[in-house]
Amino acid sequence: MIRTDEHHSCKGTPMCHSDQKQLQSNSMKNGYHKKEKVQKNGKGDGFHQPRVRGEDSFEEAPMYVAVLTYMGYGIVILFGYFRDFLRAVGFEKCHQAQEREEQKDFVPLYQDFENFYKRNLYTRVRDNWNRPICSLPGPVFDVMERVSDDYNWTFRLTGRTIENVINMGSYNYLGFAENNVDFLKTVAEETRQYGVGVCSTRQELGNLSTHEKLERLVAEFLGVESAMAFGMGFATNSMNIPALVGKGCLILSDELNHTSLILGARLSGATIRVFKHNNMQSLEKMLKDAICSGQPRTHRAWKKILIMVEGIYSMEGSLVRLPEILALKKKYKAYLYLDEAHSIGAVGPTGRGVTEYFGVDPNEVDVLMGTFTKSFGAAGGYIAGKKELVDYLRSHSHSAVYATAMSPPVVEQIIRAIKCIMGVDGTTEGQRRVRQLAENTRYLRSRLKEMGFIIYGNQDSPVVPLLLYLPGKVGAFSRAMLKRKIGVVVVGFPATPITEARARFCVSAAHTREMLDKVLQSLDELGDDIKLKFSRHRSSYRPELYDETDFELDS
Repeated sequence: MIRTDEHHSCKGTPMCHSDQKQLQSNSMKNGYHKKEKVQKNGKGDGFHQPRVRGEDSFEEAPMYVAVLTYMGYGIVILFGYFRDFLRAVGFEKCHQAQEREEQKDFVPLYQDFENFYKRNLYTRVRDNWNRPICSLPGPVFDVMERVSDDYNWTFRLTGRTIENVINMGSYNYLGFAENNVDFLKTVAEETRQYGVGVCSTRQELGNLSTHEKLERLVAEFLGVESAMAFGMGFATNSMNIPALVGKGCLILSDELNHTSLILGARLSGATIRVFKHNNMQSLEKMLKDAICSGQPRTHRAWKKILIMVEGIYSMEGSLVRLPEILALKKKYKAYLYLDEAHSIGAVGPTGRGVTEYFGVDPNEVDVLMGTFTKSFGAAGGYIAGKKELVDYLRSHSHSAVYATAMSPPVVEQIIRAIKCIMGVDGTTEGQRRVRQLAENTRYLRSRLKEMGFIIYGNQDSPVVPLLLYLPGKVGAFSRAMLKRKIGVVVVGFPATPITEARARFCVSAAHTREMLDKVLQSLDELGDDIKLKFSRHRSSYRPELYDETDFELDS
């Protein structure tokens, strides 16, 4: 049997050394609240008391809903095959890209069912995505009206604009996607000094003082030794994971992890095993098997075992079970990669993410990852942790070595947002927004439950999935909400399980109570009109999420 202290005998990477250690106000269209007097609250220092984690809600829908959902897909697929027959005999024109006759003997460019699904199912509801926006994506925005004359194969703009649509889909959690001149003075000054492009990588001639200033500020904000910023949030995961693990390493990935984490894991060449979402029994079983059995065939000890999870899961709205995962990490001497793309800035008493939410020392997490595209109203991402980890990535990460450096105005936008949250800008506006977001989130979630909708996720998560289930209701819901001047994001198969199509709301601190009440009133009416109130307040059909663990947490 392999001893538990042998499995991470890695070579040359620094991870081997990092195992220890209500304020309601009028909102304006540009996305910020009017100034108010708020009790002063200094920047956070130290760790908050551990918080009791509310259980994630995954209520079971009635059986007839699942049956009707499968029937709906079956009917649409049957009609799809019938329409393909009509196209084959020339009764109907096909606008889909197709291979030429002389290419039929080549390797297929299009997978049959993928092409069929897009041609006959997605095209029917294609008008609900990629809607052109012509204003700031604040709490309200303007949408360019478009119509289709050929059943959604192509679109044309009418020249009219749908104004003041309530934005319930953007990740503008703290309302920093704004164009208030007073708030953006430093961004304008940075643009005048540096311009908008760097035209070089950080390792060549693109390492500006403002980049280093941002990284020091991020490390201070998170409470860790060092941090590194990257120009793209998706690439922060997909390009850095291959630098941390490789052949002979094992990745244990939550089944609901984001595509960027999945891609990074696949590019790394490491062995990947998937555990059930937030299921500690499933994770611990895989850890035990990895320690006892080692690598396949050779049974050698794994060089590294890396657990990959998210702070808030973007499709489910659920929170990571961080204290339990940290206990398992320590017990089996694994490493932890925590993606806080949706949680940094959005949860925690002072917006410092799930580590603060649970009262956990951020230095206990080996790799802290987050993005600037959501709570900070900018672009890019970061990796934070031990100094040796960050120094290693500076020379080994493809995203660090080959990617163009971040745009200076974007960097300054992130700096001003973080300073605002920390309170070092001399105001309490940042903390007011953090509290406002928490208040808006709980208000929307509680009202939706009272109305009888099935929603997923944690009570403190600003990501609020509302289950629609039936494929026909996905398009009908989105179109009806837009008619009521409410912009929503709808998601269906294959992005979700086939029986769990949903609308995903993202709550913002910039939403006023009047906006949320209008959204709730529209949802109440629409829920009755197209029958969306499926809740029977039954227990979860995922009982494995809440089973007791067979280990004790460290005190």
